[in-house]
Amino acid sequence: MTRRIPLRVPANRKVRFGLLIFLALVIVAAFGPLFVSHVLGQSPTRLHAGGILESPSGKHWLGTTSSGQDVLAQLVAGTRTSLLVGLVGGAIATALAVLLGVLSGYSTGRSGAALTAFVNIFLVIPGLPLLILVASYTRGRGGWVTVAVIIGLTSWAGGARAKRAQTLSLRNRDFVAAAGYSGESRARILFLEVMPHLAPVIASTFLFSVVGSIAAEAGLDFIGAGHATTVSWGTMLYWVQSQGALQSGAWWWFLPPGLCIALVGTAAGLVNFGVDELADPRLRTRGATGPAARPRRTGGLTPEKAR
Repeated sequence: MTRRIPLRVPANRKVRFGLLIFLALVIVAAFGPLFVSHVLGQSPTRLHAGGILESPSGKHWLGTTSSGQDVLAQLVAGTRTSLLVGLVGGAIATALAVLLGVLSGYSTGRSGAALTAFVNIFLVIPGLPLLILVASYTRGRGGWVTVAVIIGLTSWAGGARAKRAQTLSLRNRDFVAAAGYSGESRARILFLEVMPHLAPVIASTFLFSVVGSIAAEAGLDFIGAGHATTVSWGTMLYWVQSQGALQSGAWWWFLPPGLCIALVGTAAGLVNFGVDELADPRLRTRGATGPAARPRRTGGLTPEKAR
């Protein structure tokens, strides 16, 4: 007889809704371009003669741009690009934040002071001007991958500072000291003793690093410092601004990319409720809804009174 392993579904409805938003965006990014090209016969770069600034219709579900390009095709292609930028940039920023933050918090002596000084230097450097400067220098090289790497390399300092503070609070705990006295290596202590206790904080950092990377890429494209030839939510907003879509009232052009960016931020905030529940079990008990959260009664009494 095969044992069935139950799947753990988050009890918090906000977390479920946030996960559904992320899942929907991933499905659109993965299969949306195929649907748009093979079913609707549209392309994000195709120019439709005589179809300038058309409102939504059966032929163009989200209308057309001032150049006659299909807005839905651009939105779907931009979803894939923006999500990839967010995931790659968020992963790089989170990895650097965890590595440098944990090492600077756990190390002592000159090495700990040097790592702390390195983190503090990057923390006081204005992130946005540095991002614009580096992105402008590398403009036109490598496409979205270059943008994602630049965002990740310039946005890790704040997360590293938080990880350092958390590691400092764990460094003198009894279980960490006991692991050191037993002869465990530093790497083993960090990965097996310290890192598991930082998992909720790391997950939260990754979520908001993804959102920050998407917003940073959109901001770079909006001011013209990104890759204008790459279709993304940011480049859509750039052409919206440069072609005067707001003045012409083409709401079907400027609303979709802005709503998509807002949806990603909303989903990250909702999923973060689940991360908070992992970090604090008291929130899990209060926020849970469903059979697991209700007291089981025995003969009209709660389990505590039945004992």
